[in-house]
Amino acid sequence: MHTVLRQYSGKNASLLFDELEKNAGSVEKIIREVPGFVSYTLFRTSSGGVSVTVCSDKAGTDESSRRAAEWVREHVTAELSPPEISEGDTILQLN
Repeated sequence: MHTVLRQYSGKNASLLFDELEKNAGSVEKIIREVPGFVSYTLFRTSSGGVSVTVCSDKAGTDESSRRAAEWVREHVTAELSPPEISEGDTILQLN
């Protein structure tokens, strides 16, 4: 499995998470359709928020990042700082 963490902070990050929360249904739909999808978590932080996506392989997490960027371009008109992205092979996942 492979995990990607996208950390959003800086300019308008809170606005982004307001939009994500308002549109949770459409976000869920595009992420669940990612090939190899395993899990997705979205949470707020004091500086914006973080998304964590786990897929069966790197191709899946790459696709989730592509879809996330596309969703942001389509739904958020405010200027945003790009997310800080960390990714790697999943060592342990508990549900």
